[in-house]
Amino acid sequence: MHLKTIAAATLTAGALSTTAAFADCGEVSITEMDWASAAVVTSVASFLMQQGYGCDVTVVPTTTVPAMASVAETGQPDILTELWTSYTEVYDDLIAEGKLTEMSKVLSDGGVEAWWVPAYLVEENPALATLEGIRANPELVGGLFHDCVTGWGCDVTNFNNLKAAGLVDAGIERFKHGSGETLAAALAAAYEAREPWFGYYWAPTSVLGKYPMVQVEFPPYDADIHTCNGLEDCATPGLSAYPRANVVTAATTAFAEREPAVAEFLTKMSFTNAQMGAVLAAQEADSLSNEEAAVLFLTTYPDVWSAWLDDEAKAKLAALIK
Repeated sequence: MHLKTIAAATLTAGALSTTAAFADCGEVSITEMDWASAAVVTSVASFLMQQGYGCDVTVVPTTTVPAMASVAETGQPDILTELWTSYTEVYDDLIAEGKLTEMSKVLSDGGVEAWWVPAYLVEENPALATLEGIRANPELVGGLFHDCVTGWGCDVTNFNNLKAAGLVDAGIERFKHGSGETLAAALAAAYEAREPWFGYYWAPTSVLGKYPMVQVEFPPYDADIHTCNGLEDCATPGLSAYPRANVVTAATTAFAEREPAVAEFLTKMSFTNAQMGAVLAAQEADSLSNEEAAVLFLTTYPDVWSAWLDDEAKAKLAALIK
């Protein structure tokens, strides 16, 4: 059966039972951030809250900054999905003030930012998984570093790392892409043609879910070096890996106290980057909606999400657990 048919059947069956289940749980508002993995998290969480816990779920399209401001000012929405806390200074303040409670590391591996080369290049020349190997053989990676967009934080950081690694002196040219879409397209085109490619990317994403890439070896993360590398006038660029981003689901403390069963579920809801990358790759390949991508996750990983649920919720969703 085609995935979209399965999705429609699953969601329709769920919709038929939702009204009767509302008595178990009150109204719940949950963010849908404007990037792919966060939207899938929201769709999965919404479905499980509706069908497992009987919640009346309202999805709130937003982005990080306005969502955090809304919680600070109004105490809404109830649940914030896929918060990258290192880019959200007010997060720690809201935790300290008792307005927010961290539920889970929703991406268990954390958000990954790194430099990558295609797996087939490393199979042909293992040294290309190292900065030393790339510096000695710039032609084998096409003599080009595919960088992120001007204005992104990674722009300046990558340039300082390139200088510190000696790759600029080795003749590696830095190409700054005009958008995230063109960066992804360049990687995909190179992979399909099995051509050289070397550059920056992040996970979980559909691109890294689809194309096997090897992370280039780097010295460990050093906070002082990384901070300096983020400055255009950094006097002493050094080599430092990106920190592993802390990516969480959080809920207002009031909601966690009001709906303890749902809060307990949220403390267990967590996706590996491999799981999310696979779902995002399929979503892009098959032009799936966020709801259909959620169904793909639910039907592919029943052992994973069923472990998040209490016994009562598990019984309600027994038909999907195989």
